[in-house]
This record gives sequence, C-alpha cells and structure tokens, in this order.
Amino acid sequence: MTIRTRLTLWYGGVLFCAVTLIGALAWGELQERRQRTHRTDHGMAEIVENILAVGVPAIVLSVVGGWWLMRTSLAPLAALTAAAERINENTLSEQLPRSRNGDELDRLTEVFNDMTTRLRGSFQRIREFTLHASHELKTPVTVLCGEMELALRNPSLPESERERCASQLDELRRLSRIVDALTLLARAEAGLLNLEFAPVELHELVQDNFADAQILGLAQGIQVELTACEPARIMGNAHRLRQLFLNLADNAVKYNERGGFIRMALRNTGQHADFTLANTGPGIAPQALPRVFDRFFRGDTAHSNTVEGSGLGLSIAQWIVHAHGGTIQIESVPGKLTTVTVRLPISRD
Repeated sequence: MTIRTRLTLWYGGVLFCAVTLIGALAWGELQERRQRTHRTDHGMAEIVENILAVGVPAIVLSVVGGWWLMRTSLAPLAALTAAAERINENTLSEQLPRSRNGDELDRLTEVFNDMTTRLRGSFQRIREFTLHASHELKTPVTVLCGEMELALRNPSLPESERERCASQLDELRRLSRIVDALTLLARAEAGLLNLEFAPVELHELVQDNFADAQILGLAQGIQVELTACEPARIMGNAHRLRQLFLNLADNAVKYNERGGFIRMALRNTGQHADFTLANTGPGIAPQALPRVFDRFFRGDTAHSNTVEGSGLGLSIAQWIVHAHGGTIQIESVPGKLTTVTVRLPISRD
C-alpha cells in the first residue's frame, strides 16, 4: 500500500469518526430535550436527515479533497524516486530535479545530489588511478620481458635456468596482457579512446572467427560449427569487432570440456545482426550470471584455477558492444550449455 493510499484512508477514517461523534452528540441532545419537554415530535428524524444530507457529502468531499491534496503533496516524492532509480555509475553527472521551496523533499533532493557528486568524484579518482597505474606498469613489464627474451637467446644458458626464464617470461607476458586490458578499459571510461567507424561486413568477421575457433579448439578435440552466417553490414570498428569475437571464442574454448562443441550463428533480422555463440562446459551458476561482466570476476572458482585468464575479457567485450550501440547477454545452464548473444544495429547506408 502506498503512502498516499494509507494517508487517504486514515484521513477518511478520522472524518468518519468525527461525523459519527457529532451525530451521537446530537442524538443525546435530542433525547435529553424530549425528556424535559415530554414531546414526541419528529425532531430526531430531522436530525438524522440533516446528518445524512450534510455529513455524508462532507465525508465524500473531504476524502476526495484529501486524496487530491496528498497526491499533489507527494508528487515530488514520486518524481524523486523515479529519478533516483535511473542513477548508475554512468549517470552520476545528472542532477535530480529540485523544487527549491525549502521543504523536506527539497532538502532530501539536495542531499541526494551532493551524494552523487561525491560518488562521481570517487569514481573519477578510481579511473585516474587505474589509468596512471596501468601506464606506469607498462614500461617496467616491457623491459623485463625484453631482458628475459635476451637471456633465452644465450646459448650457454643451462637448461634448468632456461626453463626458469621461460616460465618467468610466460608470467610477464600474462601480466603485460592484463596491463594492456586495464589500460584499454581505463582509457575507454575516461573518454580517451575514440573508435573510427566504417562499414563492416560482419559475416566476413564471423567466418574468420569461426576459423580461429577451430584452431583454438583443436587441442581439446572441440567441434566448432557455424550453423548460419547471413550477410550483414554494420557501421563499426573492424579491429574491435574482431577482438570481440575472438574474446568470446577464446572463452568458449577455455571454459569447455574435452570433446565438447561450440556452435556459432549470425542472423540478419533486417534491423539487427544477431550473433550467438553456444558452448558446452561447466556453465555459469545463476547467482554468478549478473556479475560475469565485472572486472576480474571469474565465477567458476574451481575451474578458473586451471584456466589461464584475467577476468577482463567479458568486460572488454561488453564495452565494444556498447560502443557500437548494441547489447550483449549471457544465458547458462550449469553443466550443459552457455549461450552468448550479441545484437548489433544494421547499417542503413
């Protein structure tokens, strides 16, 4: 029950009790007068008629008027609630509308606006820290990779030292990929990454991705199928779209099972290009699905320990899709099938 309804009912109840009390007092006064005068006229009937003629319309009018007054009074609260529901990390710069009449709701709106301003500043500091930290890490990691590669070229290096250097080089390259991914996301969030769009034949990228997925799945005996590949042209950045499809294919291979399968399809609906990728494997638990696009989140802890990755691939995939005005969603039945659906707008040119 809303506050408006509850207050209206309370208001109507109070009015009903008030009219009933007035009627009871009038009845008592009439009875007392009759006992004093010993008259049996029709005064009681007249009072009842007066109460019904005046009291009932008064109650109805008061309830309707009270409901209208409360609706008008609570309308700013409803508007404030609707505006607050639209706030997220991407809309923190939007200020909630204020009435500026100095009442409690106006004060509450001011507090909300101050809070979102502080949150925006906190998010901005986090983005700047991530951007600067990833930038500063890039140089020393690159230097260490170069030193390890130089050491491995030394023919006099003992075999045990060669294996140790090769292992360290693998970890440094993994760290370098994480730094590159963080830099990409930080620059994108800061608005420093502008994508150049041009007409892209999406079906050609999907066919290339299909070939890459076949190579990636070869070692685990994973069967890759392209069930549909309808021609579709979109306005986009071919490099980032290729990165999107490769990330999805790489995940489908990593989080699969030996002898499993991957099925891809691209369909043109006339308004959108729908790309779907389904793979077998452990799947994603229902409680983990809302967080799959969070940075560094890896839902299957047991399986993640044996799979190389940083937990940034889906975050990058989501950014690429949103940058192209599309949507991406994941559905999963644990132990059976996980399906990724990417929808991108078709170019009208």
